[in-house]
Amino acid sequence: MSETTNHGSVRDRSREDIYDLILESGGMTRSELAEATGISRSAVTSAVGRLIREGRAVESEPDSKGPGSGSGRPANRITAVASGLPVAAMDFGHNHVWVAVADSLGNALGDSLTVIDVDYNATEAMDLAAAALDALRHEHGITTISNVVCGIPGPVDARTGLVKSPTILSSWVGLSPAQELGHRLGAPVHIENDAVLGAHGELRLGAGRHHKDFLYIKASHGIGAGIVIGGKPFTGSTGIAGEIGHTQLPNNTELCRCGKRGCLETVVSVQSMRKQLQHTHPHLDVTQLDLSTLDDAISARMLNEAGRTIGRVLADLCNLINPGAIIIGGELGASGEALIDGVRSSVHRYAQPATAAALEISAAELGTRAELTGALQLAAWRAQR
Repeated sequence: MSETTNHGSVRDRSREDIYDLILESGGMTRSELAEATGISRSAVTSAVGRLIREGRAVESEPDSKGPGSGSGRPANRITAVASGLPVAAMDFGHNHVWVAVADSLGNALGDSLTVIDVDYNATEAMDLAAAALDALRHEHGITTISNVVCGIPGPVDARTGLVKSPTILSSWVGLSPAQELGHRLGAPVHIENDAVLGAHGELRLGAGRHHKDFLYIKASHGIGAGIVIGGKPFTGSTGIAGEIGHTQLPNNTELCRCGKRGCLETVVSVQSMRKQLQHTHPHLDVTQLDLSTLDDAISARMLNEAGRTIGRVLADLCNLINPGAIIIGGELGASGEALIDGVRSSVHRYAQPATAAALEISAAELGTRAELTGALQLAAWRAQR
């Protein structure tokens, strides 16, 4: 290989690294790009100029800093341009199917949510998702989808693509969701656990943006963890890391869908909270109750206790991986500060003091849309590869 060709390949790799940073960050200045990559300012300027000429990036004027905000002209930001084909996402919860379409950068264009028992109706749920995507494509004038990312609320073996657990998603066992949906959609489909996608969403656009190591907890009809280490989701050797919902709690005998008794998600979940509320609030229809609308002392105490139970399990995880943050998502995470305060209390009580001291605990910035947003962002990223 000639010296000229070798130098060209190095420049190409550097330019793609810079483009990846622009995509992941949502926009950076030349100085920020030089600092993040360790590449000289002149090389960054050259790479950015090439990306702009290719139509892959654009330079935008910064917002005015306003009077009294300091001297000097703020630097222009470089952002990516949505020039490719649209992407799509599907979020299969235990009791819903949420479908969305986005431009090639993952910016949402529209979505559709349908309530359905996903656990026991795999075929119907996938048919419904495919129909919802067709309707969204028609509504937004989309003829071709380049990539689809789907999240499901259970373990999928990354080696085979098959749903393995015979108890968590009983009607999905032995199925390959990627193949099943690929046949229906006529597009490449990638499957991830829903909590992993929630972590990806918060990492890209939510509370995880400022943390390289954090735990994302989806606390809803089930409870799962998305683990981010070094700025990247960690899924384990077979892709099923983070199944904390089936951690057994001492002195609890509630029967779990996994076949064991006293699992975390059986003791603390949206269903268990609604059952408790049925007794304490007999005047309410709790079947579809939005927990964030509750503002009485009894509800706050119940949610705080639920947070303490979750936090007791998370304290051990914190001792193991020493995260910088815990981000609570799902319907329970969006229920309000009472639950978050409960998590915080238990983690600070049971985690190693040095681990807990620097730990940030908060609700997901993206709320219940974290999984869908993460799926769209990952679909856009995969479409660029």
